[in-house]
Amino acid sequence: MANLITFTDENFQDEVLKAKEPVLVDFWAAWCGPCKMITPVVEELAGDFAGKAKIGKLNVDEYGKTAQEYGVMSIPTLIIFKDGKEQNRIVGFRPKGELSKAIEQAL
Repeated sequence: MANLITFTDENFQDEVLKAKEPVLVDFWAAWCGPCKMITPVVEELAGDFAGKAKIGKLNVDEYGKTAQEYGVMSIPTLIIFKDGKEQNRIVGFRPKGELSKAIEQAL
């Protein structure tokens, strides 16, 4: 999906912490079943919130430094950042409505 951003250790500062809008980061891994289940939901949210919030994914196997900095122990973990600070953390698969509501609260 065009609106979905790939976050990395290298771009996390600029794309997430310095973002003007709220940012949802999906911490995931390719081998994680629940991560695969939530991917289409995250992709839909990226389209739904285009222009209002940034939404993307960070692969914990490839970019473990950032995942470690934020204490991500279980995946999927979705963290909403606003003004460079963690505002909300959701661990495990959740329905789209619950995630939408969390993003709305950050807007």
